[in-house]
Amino acid sequence: MLAIDAQIPLLALHVGRVAGLGRHAVQSGIDKRPCDGRVLVTRQGLVGDEQADRRHHGGTDKALHHYPAEHYAYWRAALPTRAARFVPGGFGENLVTVGVSEADVCLGDIFRLGSARVQIAQGRQPCAKLNLRFDVADMLERVMASGLTGWYYRVLQEGAVAAGDPLSLMQRPHPDWPLDRLWQVLFGPVAVPGALRRLTALEVLSRSWRERAQARLR
Repeated sequence: MLAIDAQIPLLALHVGRVAGLGRHAVQSGIDKRPCDGRVLVTRQGLVGDEQADRRHHGGTDKALHHYPAEHYAYWRAALPTRAARFVPGGFGENLVTVGVSEADVCLGDIFRLGSARVQIAQGRQPCAKLNLRFDVADMLERVMASGLTGWYYRVLQEGAVAAGDPLSLMQRPHPDWPLDRLWQVLFGPVAVPGALRRLTALEVLSRSWRERAQARLR
């Protein structure tokens, strides 16, 4: 588990414009590219970053997506014929790091990101555009089964950030909710009513995932 004041250097920052994806040119902003210099961090995310489907992507609870770079080794081994596609930025992430995973961070964790301050609002719930991104028909199901999804931040304080800046853990209000546990409670094979009730009471949880927890509880 990541300790308070731990600092994880940012390997890269990525932003992307909406463009056609796959054979049918489905509109998506998942194709993220590294950006140079300092980038403004607003309540809606990094300046210059776009999403095609604002109903399901982006917004204040999904302002920034973080994906651990070490996960790519797993995907290259699992899908060697697609290995060239599994490189940082491949999952549409904005923040790229090594040294922190879903087991190391918790719902509600607050980080210093450059001069901004951000908070983990939920894990990533992948969508079918991953199938097009990697040209793998069941990529969505594979990611769901693996739990290697990354996570989203909301922006508590706007600022600016650059590659090489540390991502520094400032506060951990909910140490009993690491993201790998959160994923199992919401998407695991067995529903646990007590855990779901506790989860729905957490104000830091994003609205969409609170609704999912409430629906599973019902």
